[in-house]
Amino acid sequence: MENKRDREAPQLLEMGEEEQKKEEVISSSNHVAIEVEVPETHHQIGQDSFIQVGVLMCTGLNSAYALGYAGAIMVPLGWIGGVIGLMLATVISLYANALIAKIHEYGGKRHIRYRDLAGFIYGQKAYVLVWGLQYANLFLINIGYIILGGQALKAFYIIFRDDDEMKLPYFTAIAGLGCVLFAIAVPHLSGLRAWLAVSTFFSLVYITITFVLSLQDGMNAPPRDYSIPGSNTRRVFATIGATGNLVFAFNSGMVPEIQATLRAPVVDNMLKALYIHFTIGPAPVFAVTFVGYWAYGSRTSSYLLNNVSGPVWVKALANLAAFLQSVISLHIFASPTYEFLDTKYGFKGSAVNFRNIAFRTVVRGSYLAITTFLSALLPFLGDFMSLTGAISTFPLTFILPNHMYLVAMKKQLSSLQKKWHWLNIVFFGFASATVLVAAFRLIVVDSKTYHIFADL
Repeated sequence: MENKRDREAPQLLEMGEEEQKKEEVISSSNHVAIEVEVPETHHQIGQDSFIQVGVLMCTGLNSAYALGYAGAIMVPLGWIGGVIGLMLATVISLYANALIAKIHEYGGKRHIRYRDLAGFIYGQKAYVLVWGLQYANLFLINIGYIILGGQALKAFYIIFRDDDEMKLPYFTAIAGLGCVLFAIAVPHLSGLRAWLAVSTFFSLVYITITFVLSLQDGMNAPPRDYSIPGSNTRRVFATIGATGNLVFAFNSGMVPEIQATLRAPVVDNMLKALYIHFTIGPAPVFAVTFVGYWAYGSRTSSYLLNNVSGPVWVKALANLAAFLQSVISLHIFASPTYEFLDTKYGFKGSAVNFRNIAFRTVVRGSYLAITTFLSALLPFLGDFMSLTGAISTFPLTFILPNHMYLVAMKKQLSSLQKKWHWLNIVFFGFASATVLVAAFRLIVVDSKTYHIFADL
């Protein structure tokens, strides 16, 4: 006999349907039936292996953001705080991501979006709130990727022509255009298959080059200053902001969307993918972050390739690889936005027919144009990492998963386990509020120090 889950799985795999599916959801808090509309997806789901998903998440972790952690995490935290913080962030993030992965099929059905799961557990208001939090999270992450792409292109340019003719905002615009072209060419997240291998290659190129050149610089340099820079007040706020960078480094806030691409058994396969992500994935990040900070100390840049010295062609190759990898990585984090737009506005048929190409050109191009404009307006990468961590990464990765798991599994949890989850909720809620204040302060201070459209 087919069970309920088996009967529902084919329905989730259907694509191109326009009707909205209405579900009766029982709110766990008041046991009142709440009707939540959950749209069918026009993107491909349930097709990928755990290896492909694990590589995809490692791609996000080892994106060009990895070149910024020495400056954005190690400089404000120092050796002890930075090393311990990164190790703890890895373990805690694996735990929190596993919680949300385990309830992917809560209630006997797959929840292919984070907001769908929130709506199923809490009701309509939570559905809308989580939707807003997640899209704010992904939007800020995408701003960071375009900033990184612009910085990489500028660094590539000044290797050959160190003049003032081309400013950072111009390179940011070029990076945004590259992201638009890629968004038109690749219709959905599962379509990244071959590009994941390309992205992994680019990651290995710039991480290896940065690691080797930093190691050479460190071996030939005089003793470095590892003291935390700035006044006492700035040190406090910078340290708090760096904790937001720690959680930002390992988390996407889109575990259900990534898990939706996996074939059955989805929970077991997602856990395997997470183990790949949090065991193999951090090694290159740690290597380039620790060596970079060791080599340059408190003067480490938020884009490590700005510090290194070495053969021109080698540095040019690393910067070009960082730019191209940023374009691919942005597509991963923009995919939930693309999925919403494609589903809502009637993406139908083949991805390569003229209508769908024109649709992607206009809609995705408009979204990325806004993202690119804001990236050029306020190009403060470390501050945006902190802000993203505070506004959405803390709630989506640590607060909500603990409470969702508590609600979904309350009958199976002991009293001690329930207290443990409540402790996590309270602690990370306080941490989120504190980092938010620090991040806004850092952005305000940097905005006064540098003008808008700054050429950093």
